[in-house]
Amino acid sequence: MYGPIAETIRTQRLVLEPLAVHHADEMAPVLDDPRLHAYIGGEPLSLDELRARYEHLVAGPAPFHQEYWLNWIVRRARDGQAVGYVQATVTPAPGGPQAALAWVIGMPYQGFGFATEAARALAGWLTGHGIAVLTAAIHPANRASASVASRLGLRPTGETADGETIWRLPRADPPP
Repeated sequence: MYGPIAETIRTQRLVLEPLAVHHADEMAPVLDDPRLHAYIGGEPLSLDELRARYEHLVAGPAPFHQEYWLNWIVRRARDGQAVGYVQATVTPAPGGPQAALAWVIGMPYQGFGFATEAARALAGWLTGHGIAVLTAAIHPANRASASVASRLGLRPTGETADGETIWRLPRADPPP
């Protein structure tokens, strides 16, 4: 399965830049707060571990997988400061491809609406590229991410995966 290639996405306040390995240098400090991992699991990665992770993400899944990964670094447009990332895992589904969205904004940059703005831009870009269904897996106690999902028009389903609630937007038009 092949799909769109990540490209730069711009909003009023943000630039979503396709992930590259060199982004690890500036993203390591953004992601180096244990509180950030309370709901996403794990712990902050060292710079070398983050570089290795980005190398893996940039390389993409093995060719026999029926999914592909799209990853962006989220930057403030006014000064280019990296503030987090968004990503989508696109898989085939009845009725057309679907994308599982994720967003992570560093602790110092939370509370400014960056997650909603970045996730909305990503959702619009994906639906504009023919992705039929959008989902997000959110820990039940992660009220901030639930709020972002709700603002995008996603709604919680009865489905769970690894203890997280699956939220879904089952339509092909961009979110408001």
